[in-house]
Amino acid sequence: MRAFWRLASPFWRSEERFAAWALLASVIALNLGSVYMLVQINSWYNAFYNTIQTYDQPGFVALLWYFLFLAAVYILIVVYQSYLNQMLQIRWRRWLTGRYVDRWLSEQIHYRMQFAGEHAQAGTDNPDQRISEDVRLMCDQTLDIGLGLMNAVVTLASFVFVLWNLSGPAEFTLAGVDFTVPGYMVWAAVLYSALGTWIANLIGRPLVRLNFMQQRFEADFRYGLMRLRENSEGVALYRGEGVERARLGERFGQVFSNYWQLMERQKKLTWFLNGYNQLALVFPFMVAAPRFFAKEIQLGGLMQISSAFGQVHSSLSYLINAYTLLATWKATVDRLTGFDATMREAEAYARTGDRFDFEVLEPGRVSQTADARTQMPALEVRNLTVALPDGRKLVDGLDLDVAPGEAVLVSGASGSGKSTMLRALAGIWPFGHGSVRMPERARVLFLPQRPYLPLGTLRAAICYPLATQPEGAQFNLVLARCGLAHLAHRLDDTDQWARVLSGGEQQRVGFARALLVRPALLFLDEATSALDEPSEAALYALLRETLPDTAVVSIGHRSSLRRWHASGVSAQGDAHWTRDLAAPA
Repeated sequence: MRAFWRLASPFWRSEERFAAWALLASVIALNLGSVYMLVQINSWYNAFYNTIQTYDQPGFVALLWYFLFLAAVYILIVVYQSYLNQMLQIRWRRWLTGRYVDRWLSEQIHYRMQFAGEHAQAGTDNPDQRISEDVRLMCDQTLDIGLGLMNAVVTLASFVFVLWNLSGPAEFTLAGVDFTVPGYMVWAAVLYSALGTWIANLIGRPLVRLNFMQQRFEADFRYGLMRLRENSEGVALYRGEGVERARLGERFGQVFSNYWQLMERQKKLTWFLNGYNQLALVFPFMVAAPRFFAKEIQLGGLMQISSAFGQVHSSLSYLINAYTLLATWKATVDRLTGFDATMREAEAYARTGDRFDFEVLEPGRVSQTADARTQMPALEVRNLTVALPDGRKLVDGLDLDVAPGEAVLVSGASGSGKSTMLRALAGIWPFGHGSVRMPERARVLFLPQRPYLPLGTLRAAICYPLATQPEGAQFNLVLARCGLAHLAHRLDDTDQWARVLSGGEQQRVGFARALLVRPALLFLDEATSALDEPSEAALYALLRETLPDTAVVSIGHRSSLRRWHASGVSAQGDAHWTRDLAAPA
C-alpha cells in the first residue's frame, strides 16, 4: 500500500485537489444514497410478499406503485454515481498522464532510464504501455475497488442490524446442553463468507503474478510486431522472414503459455465462485425455513430475511467476487511502481551522479568579428571525460575550442567513442565529467545520422524542433536548395515520413532544418552517410555559404569531408584524443 500511496497521493494534493475531493464526496454521498434505497427496497419485500400471502389485492397494487417510485430514485442515484465516478477517473488519468509525460521528457529522463540501475529493466519495459494503459487501469480500478469496498462496508453496516432483528435466536441442544444463538443468520453469513474468502484466496493468489507477466508478454509481442513493421524493408532485403517468424512465434509462445496458466487458474476460481454464489441463493432459505414452517415468520419475513442475507453475504464476499480485479490492480500497481522507481533513479542520478558542467555563452559575447572569434569560442570544452556504464573510458581529459564559423571533423575507429562524446556534449550521456561552454540550447542543433521525423505534416517534420512553421518563398527556397523541391506539393500532407522518405531524403531534411533554425553551433553525426559524395559536397557548400558564422562539429569517416573542415580531432586509442591543425586524413 505504501507503493500505491506514493503513486496516488500527489493527485489528491495537487492543484486539482478541490475538484477531485468534491467529486469524490459526491460519489460517496450517492453511494450512501444507493445503500439507503436498498434498505427501503428490503423493507418493501416484507410488505409485498405478505400481501401475496394474505391475498390483499389493493395492497399488492399500491406496493407495486411504491416499488416503481423506489426503483426510479435508485436508478437516478446509480446513473449519476457512475457518471461522476467516470468524471473523477478521467480527471485523475489526465493529471497523472501529464505528470508522467512531463517527468519522462524532462532532463532526457526517457533516455537516461536505460541506465537507471536495479530497476532499469523493469522500468524501461514498454514505457508507452505504462503511461497509456497502466495509468488508465490504476485510476479506474482504484476508484472501482475503493468505492466498491466502501459500498460493501456501508451495506454490511446497514443490513447486519436488519438481518439480526429478523433472524431471531436459534435454539438447539448439544450433549444435553441447551444453547441459544441470537441473530444466528448474521453468524451464518459471517462463517459462510469467511470460509469462502479463505478458499478463494488460496485458489486465486497466483493470479497476481500471472496477470503481471501476461501484460509484459503481450507488450513484448506487440513491440516485436511494431519493430518488424518499422524495418520491413530491411527484413525483406535480408530475406529474414523466417527468422522473424521464429522470433514472433517465440514471443507469442510466451503469451500463449502464460495465458494458458492464467486460464487454468481462472477456471478453478470460476468453479468455486459460481458454486459459492449459487449456494448463497438457497442458503438463507435453508437456514430460515424452520422458523417459517413453525409459523414464527410470514412469507414476507422469509423473503426479507433472504434479501438481507444476500446483501450481508454480498458485502462480506466483496473480496472474493473482486479477486480477479484485485489481482489485475496489484499487477498494474507493481508495473507502475517499477516505472516510477526507474524515473526517480534517473532523476536522482541526473542531480547527483557524474556531472558535466554546462555553461551558456551569452549571445552578446559571441562576436561575429574575426578578432573576437579567437577570444570567445562558440564551443569550449575543458577536461572532458566520457565513460561507458561499466566505467571504461572513451575520452579522457579532452580540451577543445571551436570558434564561430570554424568547422571541426571528429574521426576515429568504429567504437572509439565519437558518437558517445557527441551525446555527452548534448547533455544526454550521464557517465563522465568535464566543463562545456556553448550557446543556449535554442541556438545549438544536433543532426544525427537518421533525423527524427515526428508524426504530423511534412512541413512540421522539416521544421522540427521549431515551435512555429515558416511558410512562403523562403521556406520553398530552402527545400529547393536542399534537393527537396519534389516534395513541395506534400508539405501539408500527414504521413509516416520516417517510412515514406528515403535515407538520403531524411538527411536532406536534416540540412533543411539547420538552414531554418540557423544555429550558432551545429553538430553533425554521420549526417551525410546516406548521400553520394557530390550531394554531400553540395550540402556542405550550402551550409558554409548560408551559415558562415555557425560553428560546425562533424563526425564522419569519408575522406571527402576533410575539405569542408579546417581542423580535426582524432581518436588515438586508450581514450586519448589529439587536435589536428588540419582535418585528419
